[in-house]
Amino acid sequence: MLMVCGSTKSFLSHSWSLNLVTRRPRRGFSRVSRIAASHSSTRESDTDQYEGALVDRTGNFSGVRLEETVEKGLQKSRLDSWISTRLDGVSRARVQSSIRAGLVSVNGRVIDKVSHVVRSGDEVKCTISDLQPLRAEPEDIPLDIVYEDAHVLVVNKPAHMVVHPAPGNTNGTLVNGILHHCTFPNIAFSSAGMLSESECGSDDEIDRSFENRHLYDEINSSRCTDAIRPGIVHRLDKGTSGLLVVAKDEHSHSHLSEQFKQHTVQRVYISLSSGIPSPISGRIDIPIGRDPSNRVRMAAIPCLANHKHARHAASRYKVIEVLGGGGAALVEWRLETGRTHQIRAHAKYLGIPLLGDEVYGGTKSMAMSLLQPKTPANSRANLSKLISKLERPCLHALMLGFKHPHSGEVLQFSCPPPSDFAEILFLLRAISTVKFSAYHVQFSVRASAFASLLFK
Repeated sequence: MLMVCGSTKSFLSHSWSLNLVTRRPRRGFSRVSRIAASHSSTRESDTDQYEGALVDRTGNFSGVRLEETVEKGLQKSRLDSWISTRLDGVSRARVQSSIRAGLVSVNGRVIDKVSHVVRSGDEVKCTISDLQPLRAEPEDIPLDIVYEDAHVLVVNKPAHMVVHPAPGNTNGTLVNGILHHCTFPNIAFSSAGMLSESECGSDDEIDRSFENRHLYDEINSSRCTDAIRPGIVHRLDKGTSGLLVVAKDEHSHSHLSEQFKQHTVQRVYISLSSGIPSPISGRIDIPIGRDPSNRVRMAAIPCLANHKHARHAASRYKVIEVLGGGGAALVEWRLETGRTHQIRAHAKYLGIPLLGDEVYGGTKSMAMSLLQPKTPANSRANLSKLISKLERPCLHALMLGFKHPHSGEVLQFSCPPPSDFAEILFLLRAISTVKFSAYHVQFSVRASAFASLLFK
């Protein structure tokens, strides 16, 4: 069964809410480095001076204190960013919450502005705030529903929408809209199903909104089943648009989760890349882990021995179309695994970061340096305007296929990219295009209703 995305359907309002609370602390403690403490133990190195602060293993860093002088040589840095680099395991959103709560001072003066600039020599004191229970309330948010029956819901998620509430994003999420649209069965969550900030992660098949959850590497997915995402089986990054399936009952959730775990779900993404990969098609089997030089992103790490937290990741890619005189390409991605920012990290590894992906190197200046020399003079102003308007990675979840959890029927859905993606695609085509006809035939069979959009 093949379905193509249609218009947004109307929906009903239901009164339902979900409490999001923290897991009860477990016994035992783990040592956290780089947190200033008042202990007077012997120090063997500059790094050792931060050791001694203890937190429980749930990652509940409430009450942890930092007292430090901004290092010499630092010109300027945002307060929230600087503190985050000093507190391993504490998310930037948690730091921002602490600042807004008046728990941070600079040179003896309380600062409640997260973007406050600190400079060399500033004395910074910070106490991490308590974790606040989150509550997902139904919100009347328009949803672009591609398919719905009594058991599953397939949604075309817009770019810039977070999938579910998390520290720093407590409303306006897809979950808030879904709770308004339909009723979920009441589920009694035991203490084993509650999550602390550090455990609000996912299984392998969820792309996390990493900016607010940068500490979740090795998370046991059994702890995270439904506690903060009713019906959510997989996730897309905030900036990624496209198809996502939601389970409407426990059987469907369990069945779909198993399909993701067994990698039997068909997921096809398309991206606009800066440059062209070489070769133009292939398979990347490179583990992904935290980028040691930038903690707000992931990185492809060729040797697992170099990074104890790197995890197996495999992607297949294929160039659909060379654009803009070779300065960009329309690329198809098929995931064999589902690691955090997998496509973005693998694209960077290939040397083709996604257009608009500032975190992974797809900067506006890079795009212009590749495209402007190939662009006719009369089109350069328009190109510059479109590139400057890019506010997210040009990545779209184009196709989604799975076996219906109740009927067993194989369902396939497809949905064209949104206007911001399509607009820059058309402009790049106007500069120049080289299409790959063999792929065109295959793609048209699967998604003929909008193949003309991609191969006009």
